Amino acid sequence: MRILIAAAGSYGDIAPYTGLGTRLRMAGHDVAIATHDGFAPLVRDAGLRVRPLPADAGAPGPGAGRRALMRTASAFVRDLGAGLADAFEEGDDLLVLSTTTAPLGWQLAEALDVPTIGAYLQPVHPTREFAPVVSGARSLGGWGNRAMGRFSLRMVDRVYADAVRDLRSRLGLPAAAPAAVRARREGGAWPVLHGFSPAVVRRPADWRAGLDVVGNWWPHHDPAARLPPDVEDFLGSGPPPVFIGFGSMAAGEGERLGELAVAALRRAGLRGVLQSGRAGLAAAGDGILTVGELPHALLFPRMAAVVHHAGAGTAAAGLRAGVPAVPVPVTADQPFWAARLTALGAAPAPVPFRTLTAERLAEALTRAVHETTCATAAAAVSRAMAAEDGAGEFLKAVERLGLD
Repeated sequence: MRILIAAAGSYGDIAPYTGLGTRLRMAGHDVAIATHDGFAPLVRDAGLRVRPLPADAGAPGPGAGRRALMRTASAFVRDLGAGLADAFEEGDDLLVLSTTTAPLGWQLAEALDVPTIGAYLQPVHPTREFAPVVSGARSLGGWGNRAMGRFSLRMVDRVYADAVRDLRSRLGLPAAAPAAVRARREGGAWPVLHGFSPAVVRRPADWRAGLDVVGNWWPHHDPAARLPPDVEDFLGSGPPPVFIGFGSMAAGEGERLGELAVAALRRAGLRGVLQSGRAGLAAAGDGILTVGELPHALLFPRMAAVVHHAGAGTAAAGLRAGVPAVPVPVTADQPFWAARLTALGAAPAPVPFRTLTAERLAEALTRAVHETTCATAAAAVSRAMAAEDGAGEFLKAVERLGLD
């Protein structure tokens, strides 16, 4: 079967699909990933083919307002719709859609009569059990959570309105509002598999049939890969350090964050590994090492704790490694995952990025590293995740479609 996975966004929005695609390829399927050019090496290193999508719009700054975010997102998905139409090739048998690409991929499915399946990294369907993950809101109670969830989907439909109009016109489809297209998909029980652990977020009891939580899809990395010698030397020269990184967040704030991180580590009496990321985080000194991109699967199990922005993939990688976390959420779904880490007992209370200081970070690190409760809880979740096979469950779902 020829399978096209369409994924857009930042590194954390793309990397899990390399592991998912690899599992599908190993089962004999011909797999390509449509994504931004900057992630082409990531896809090729997994042995998968690449089809280009327009460039990622970039992560929003921590102070960006809601209207500015919606304008930026609307312009991005308008370009993305045209790029997705160009990426699809005759002979593709199945279109696998991420949260970001699904409202666009539905139009292709309708026009080209191609089957689709959802592969989501976040829970986006309304539920009584929690507020929408991108709202940053605490639970509003059962009725309030569902109402806010429906409102959140209406906001998504507004963002995609121009893109859907343009794409339907290009494909020769009659005009239809995004909400109407979504309703048709929901009415047909469109299958969506969610690539996060039910040990972290259980499947809501009020979700419709066809919405399943199957476990994480881990980014592909070469099984023979090892940490660089300088990293191994650093790890072997003292007690386990703390990882500090903000992924695709906080662009241009590397100098400030580096100084803050070092001050916090000194206060807490800990060593640290700083990952540069988009922020350009960097520092030097005794007990401090700055690194670039390294597989979390290799690095995190060697850490005493991980400080991160609480993106879905990074939060899951820390739990998989069984180490405590200090979540520093910035935007979007990050407050949701940060709150889950705390609720699981694997992290102290989140330190929102806007309130981050060396003093607060040092206090949280001291709790995470020196109090055993966080490590015990993280280890328990790690054991549960080890029994899951998210990519294998997705493969079973694809094969149940019977498209060969």
